[in-house]
Amino acid sequence: MIAENQPEVSEKGSFLEVLAVSGRLGLTSFGGPIAHLGYFREEYVNRRKWIDAQSYGDLVGLCQFLPGPASSQVGIAIGISRAGLWGGLAAWLGFTLPSAIILILFAYGTSFFGSSTSDSGWLHGLKVVAVAVVAQAVWSMARNFCPDRPRATLAIVAAIITLAWPLGFVQILIIVGAGIIGWQFLPVTIPENQARLHFGVSRRLAIGCLIVFFLLLVALPVLRSLTQSQPVAVVDSFYRSGALVFGGGHVVLPLLQAEVVPPGWVTNEQFISGYGAAQAVPGPLFTFSAFLGTASKIPPNGWVGGLLALVSIFLPAFLLIIGALPFWDTFRKRQDFQAALRGVNAAVVGILLAALYQPVWTSAVNGPKDFILVIADFGLLVLGKWPPWVVVVFSAVAAAVLGFFG
Repeated sequence: MIAENQPEVSEKGSFLEVLAVSGRLGLTSFGGPIAHLGYFREEYVNRRKWIDAQSYGDLVGLCQFLPGPASSQVGIAIGISRAGLWGGLAAWLGFTLPSAIILILFAYGTSFFGSSTSDSGWLHGLKVVAVAVVAQAVWSMARNFCPDRPRATLAIVAAIITLAWPLGFVQILIIVGAGIIGWQFLPVTIPENQARLHFGVSRRLAIGCLIVFFLLLVALPVLRSLTQSQPVAVVDSFYRSGALVFGGGHVVLPLLQAEVVPPGWVTNEQFISGYGAAQAVPGPLFTFSAFLGTASKIPPNGWVGGLLALVSIFLPAFLLIIGALPFWDTFRKRQDFQAALRGVNAAVVGILLAALYQPVWTSAVNGPKDFILVIADFGLLVLGKWPPWVVVVFSAVAAAVLGFFG
């Protein structure tokens, strides 16, 4: 039932309607996941009234707790509520494809020009701005997820372990261990009278999606080992990265770096410059995967590799949001579940703090000029509240000018 002070939700829609609205958001939603949620609220709640404000708030809460890109999952769920499962697909396509296409073209551009761009000032500026963007993310997430001594300590320990043993499975162990610590030592009080979510997803379908999610998580590494197939390796790497990201899109950075740089799919310099470019485009940060798949030195690469990586990293988000919708009301009221998530969120702050140093800082900051530009970028983001894409352009231009004058 809709509360008396809530606007009445409009009737059901169509695939094309959802695609058109989400496509416009995909072209104009700059600023990262928090900004995306603000755009979504204005468009879906206030303007179009596809969902009421209370349900929207509950949905955001659900997606913040799930692994994966929170803003994309919110969009998918709203698309499902508007036009069924096809509506969820339309919402994802519209919001994701604009930035994915731009990053695929950027990868082609850097590959085409090759060494002529590898040392260019503007490209170095993209690496430098990535330092400021990740630092802002660490700062913001630490304030939200580590407000007390126990959680701050957990974040610091997670950062130390991540830097001491920079392996992908170590990060997974950190997340699992932090969840256990949170469950045992970080109690939480659950508010009463929480509203219920209704999105028309059957429990049978939800259970099926959750089973597929876990089967792929287990089966893909086994299949990769048995077949030694590069396409399977791409699907496994990006699927696992998308499935294990807690706390926001920036946390995918160390997971992806561990998957694509050590085996030589892309260089560390390509990785950081592509990540910087991803800050300048609208839409979800996970579309960075399209750049990596396209720029890979090992087939499948090009646009085919880009699309394969893109679909693989977002597939867990689809399976989890569909699988969680019917059960969210039960889990959100469990104190042990919420306490475990407190530990997980604190640990991902530490993992991201480690990523701020390696690979982001070590690949971008080579001297005083770079550090000055990092400080300027960070100030513009945090104090000046400049949109990230504007700061990216500023950093690229400033780095080019500094490079020109030696």
